[in-house]
Amino acid sequence: MGSFQIRTDLALEARESVSDADGSMRGVRVEEYYKEEEDIQVTKVMIDTKNAAKVMGKPVGIYVTMEAPALVEPDEDYHREISDCLAEELLQLIPNAEKEQSILVVGLGNREVTADALGPQVVDNLFITRHVVKNYGKAAYNCSRMNLVSSIEPGVMAKTGMETAEIVKGVVSETSPDVLIVIDALAARNTRRLNRTIQITNTGIQPGSGVGNHRNALTQESLGVPVIAIGVPTVVDAATIVGDALDQLIRDKAFDGLEYVGKQSMAMAELNNMYMTGKDIDAVIKRVSFTVSEGINIAMEKAMA
Repeated sequence: MGSFQIRTDLALEARESVSDADGSMRGVRVEEYYKEEEDIQVTKVMIDTKNAAKVMGKPVGIYVTMEAPALVEPDEDYHREISDCLAEELLQLIPNAEKEQSILVVGLGNREVTADALGPQVVDNLFITRHVVKNYGKAAYNCSRMNLVSSIEPGVMAKTGMETAEIVKGVVSETSPDVLIVIDALAARNTRRLNRTIQITNTGIQPGSGVGNHRNALTQESLGVPVIAIGVPTVVDAATIVGDALDQLIRDKAFDGLEYVGKQSMAMAELNNMYMTGKDIDAVIKRVSFTVSEGINIAMEKAMA
């Protein structure tokens, strides 16, 4: 797409763009498998070297992408299957997942902007246990071993006047969790992945990076504890949609290359700061946030005994 800057939070899409350009990428490993019964395509992109990370534009680490075409459908049974799959993949990324730990879940985003409200709505549906165990012990849940789950919704800097990283760092300092799970809405490169994809990574997250609004990163290096990030793409760059349409017109020979360059430049100027989401985003966020929260709840409950 020439001069278009491809904005995406999905490592899978970054890898696809690199593969399209170079054919292969040293330092990047990919594992794929399909869960036929659940209709979920799982792709693990493992970035092993700094050079590969530089080319991909993503930190070294593991990125698990779950593509579930029916994630936007109001099918409770299917959403339960996605939650189970999410819990399984999440437990593989959490260090020492088999041990009892203190887990802090951070719901990033702006509750008043629907497409950015995934994190806060996930937090609303979590099974929070830390305060009960602290006050009454594990006997309150009739078990001898369980994770202590707490959560925070730090909001956005326009409301708080503070960087999200500053707020989270303060909470981490006071509560000393073993692991952070950070939830955020993402930006996708392809409309077919909009609201149908879940990405889990052990590299942490940089809030707002997908839409060009870079904030301080939430990573193990900056916070001192492992950070697992879970995200769902809820917006797509409008300029890339136009670019894809123009590319298709070129392939169909609807107009010549010179005309394409002019139209592409105009699209970049007009649309590069616009982001699109689905017309039913309110209902989708409500369903998807519950699916993600159930995945976390299932993963945390597996430690109970």
